[in-house]
Amino acid sequence: MEINRSHFLPSLSFGKKLVISVISLILFGGVITYAVYEATKATVTLSIDGEEVEVRTHASTVAELMKEQEWNVQEYDQIEPGLDSTISGSMNITWNQASEVLVTSQGLEESVWTTAETVEELIEQLGIEYKKYDYLEPGLEDEITDNMNLVYESAFQVELTSDGEQQEFWTTSTTVADFLERESVTLGELDRVEPKLTERLDRESEIKVIRVEKVTDVVEESVAYGTVTRKDNELTSGKEEIVQAGEDGKVSKHFEVILEDGEEVSRELVKTETVKEGKDRIVAVGTKPEPVQTVSRGSSSSSSNSSTSNSTSTNNSSSDGRTLTVTATAYTAGCSGCSGVTATGINLNQNRNMKVIAVDPNVIPLGSRVEVEGYGVAIAGDTGGAIRGNKIDVHVPTKADAYNWGTRTVKIKVLD
Repeated sequence: MEINRSHFLPSLSFGKKLVISVISLILFGGVITYAVYEATKATVTLSIDGEEVEVRTHASTVAELMKEQEWNVQEYDQIEPGLDSTISGSMNITWNQASEVLVTSQGLEESVWTTAETVEELIEQLGIEYKKYDYLEPGLEDEITDNMNLVYESAFQVELTSDGEQQEFWTTSTTVADFLERESVTLGELDRVEPKLTERLDRESEIKVIRVEKVTDVVEESVAYGTVTRKDNELTSGKEEIVQAGEDGKVSKHFEVILEDGEEVSRELVKTETVKEGKDRIVAVGTKPEPVQTVSRGSSSSSSNSSTSNSTSTNNSSSDGRTLTVTATAYTAGCSGCSGVTATGINLNQNRNMKVIAVDPNVIPLGSRVEVEGYGVAIAGDTGGAIRGNKIDVHVPTKADAYNWGTRTVKIKVLD
């Protein structure tokens, strides 16, 4: 069976045209719809940390816009107008993203979120009153960056006394040592600081630097000569002769002296050197008995009476209560080469504190008890070559005591 193709050709051509027309109409409608959709979008200019971005949106609020653009707004970010604001027509939105800053103020640390652009803006927001001498790091003009460390210390006054000068400083130092280092104050090995270097400074303070010196002072001193007595059986008992004159010695004393700010605070003897040897005074003391004069039993009564009269006179001269004014010096048995034994046999080296005086036996008999003004009751138990007339020499335990006694005019009373 043959098909007549020519019968169907006009029909197929019409169908194709119809399909194309429908599709074109749909596409045109879509374009129109899209155009209308785009035309109804709002134009928003968004400034993000100073950089501008322009977007078109059908979002009804700022919050919807941020969500639509997948922009994450943090709690401390600053958005103007706010997230609840309605979007309409052409609109400008400012979004400042907050940065986290670690702020250390007066030693206390705090994490701060801020949208400030500079350090100066941030410290104003924190209510910090920055003054000329305060410590601030970074500086006022530095820009805020995320995770920045900001350190602030308020300055206070410190009074420094050093090298004879008193000065006032503004400082933010934390310790005395830190302050001295900042002000270029150099300390010597012995120098002292008040308060101590480790002491904290957090308020107005007074700091003293005491300059300490250690010096050696050499002083020469005379050393008094001693007196040595030697028994001499060629001399009559009670007599003395100077065999050798005494001569003072000389020593050099080395002292360690501590000076604080130029004033002496301590002195310690560290060494003594002999510069010149002294010579003892050597005195010979007679031990030869005096010849004894005897009276014949056949003597006349006149002789006897004369003898009795002399005896009475002698007894009267040494009677109780006789008072004399004498010159008193002092001596000691504690000297180099001294025997320490008196003319009457008293060993003064074994009796250092015994009160004994040297006398002129013609004035005060040996063995008498004598009360000496300023000395006490003593035994007239010694003699001396220089002890003549109204002169006595009192025995004392040490040379220092002898120097202290010196030469005095005193009253004495012969007790018995």
